[in-house]
Amino acid sequence: MTKTSPKVETPAAAQEDVTTFSQSDGLVRHLAAQRASLMFSSYQSGLLYMLGHTATGGGHLHQSAMDKPMGIWVEDENAFTLSAGYQIMRFKNGLEPEQRVNVQFDACYVARETHFTGELDAHDIGIGRDGQPIFVNTRYNCLATTDPRHSFRELWRPSFISALVDEDRCHLNGLAMDNGEPAYVTAVSRSDTIDGWRDRRHDGGVIIDVRKNKVICEGLSMPHSPRLHNGELWVLNSGTGELGVVEGAAKGKGKFVPRVFCPGFARGLTIRNGFAYIGLSKPRYKRFEGLALDQKLKDADSEPWCGIQIIDLAKGTCAEWFRIDGAVKEIFDVAVITGHACPMSIGPNAPEIIKFVTHAA
Repeated sequence: MTKTSPKVETPAAAQEDVTTFSQSDGLVRHLAAQRASLMFSSYQSGLLYMLGHTATGGGHLHQSAMDKPMGIWVEDENAFTLSAGYQIMRFKNGLEPEQRVNVQFDACYVARETHFTGELDAHDIGIGRDGQPIFVNTRYNCLATTDPRHSFRELWRPSFISALVDEDRCHLNGLAMDNGEPAYVTAVSRSDTIDGWRDRRHDGGVIIDVRKNKVICEGLSMPHSPRLHNGELWVLNSGTGELGVVEGAAKGKGKFVPRVFCPGFARGLTIRNGFAYIGLSKPRYKRFEGLALDQKLKDADSEPWCGIQIIDLAKGTCAEWFRIDGAVKEIFDVAVITGHACPMSIGPNAPEIIKFVTHAA
């Protein structure tokens, strides 16, 4: 596995400024068996990561600088959309199947469509039936899409939010899509006053059925990353570090049932082939102290992680993992890329973008 620094003894005071990576012994074999690689975002580090494996059987982590990368939506093996800072960007792989960059990269993703939205604190994102992005506009408490003239166009907002206003009131954050339509969203609270969600972090979290505009599950602690999979609604109850399902969601009154505890602030989720790929962050204690996660970690005699855990859903255990220590402490979203073993991306401000030129056949 490529690391950002050599293995040398580092004074404790300086370790926070060094980033190191480690992984389980079977992670590369898992990715190869799944014919997949991983992508994850960290707005804290300003990097989009692509975790793949080389022809010689080693792991490879590619890092691409982006401005505050957050929500990821994979359209297919050659396209994904990213919410990042003040932009919504649609990336395309410019390589043909037989082409490689620097011998080893079998996909190279470049932002071919960019919408400048301004700073909306956009979180989760999806693509609608019309091919247009649908994203969580956290700063304005709504779901939105891009507009050719304006920063955004509102599509939907929770019934408890009284106006379209530049105030993060409920901290709307997660989006579950269903056949090209927004199905469920998560919010930290029902607050209708600026920053009101911060006082409801412990048990004010809700899941909302977008089509009915109705709260279908409540009493959660900072829920994130709702995802529909095989007819079930999965969600991360981040304040407790739990992955679980919402039983009864389709009937309009759901109950969160935890399935797995993960040692960290869980945020970012993809489910594929019986495995859940979960992003973990270290809690920001100055802002998120006192959550149930703290006690759960203490009871398990564990420290919080930053990285990715791959959960075998049939067994309810961690099958493989990728861990980040040091300066990088937070991950926002996790996605699976199929069909490419070792992908890379080029950020919109990277010097390589000038020289990477491809053409249609």
